[in-house]
Amino acid sequence: MSMLINREPELLVCCEASDIAQAIIASRACQHDLAIVDMSLGGASGLDLVKKLRADFPHMFVLMMSMHDEAVYAEPALQAGAQGYLMKQAATSTMLKAIRHILAGESYLSEQMNARLGQRARKSQGDASLISCLTASEFEVLHLIGLGLGTSEISNKLNRSIKTIESHRANIRKKLNLKNGNELARFAISFVSSTARQI
Repeated sequence: MSMLINREPELLVCCEASDIAQAIIASRACQHDLAIVDMSLGGASGLDLVKKLRADFPHMFVLMMSMHDEAVYAEPALQAGAQGYLMKQAATSTMLKAIRHILAGESYLSEQMNARLGQRARKSQGDASLISCLTASEFEVLHLIGLGLGTSEISNKLNRSIKTIESHRANIRKKLNLKNGNELARFAISFVSSTARQI
């Protein structure tokens, strides 16, 4: 994988790690733009590393690549903060597209997974009137939640107080009739995935 990536003129693999501790040390040393994370890391879950990377390096993009079925693990990966999920069986060209897609600031899932989450989003939201009831600021916060950002990250990105972001989150839950933060996260991820541009 490293050899294939390094063949691309604008891409460079600057470090590799076999477990979470090594990955954090390498990330501090390399300060790379994107991390490719395996679901299985020496007995630990790659989801834990994704959460750690997003907390410690909020500007770093994360692509999770795994042999595990995306129908089961793609959504948890996005909820953990990854910007994309790719099966290891995917073609090399697909991997490179996913990397470039994420580096451009977009989320990436297979067309099949996008369709599956899109259907779920349409079922959850009922119709466009649910989203249209949100203010511009609330819609912006919903979108960022769908990209995997936490409250403090959204606060920093939008240059607004944490209290304001929490107020927006509460208003979104009320307007969309969502019971808690987990339902809000699932709805936001499904909504963003259903509207993501596909390659």
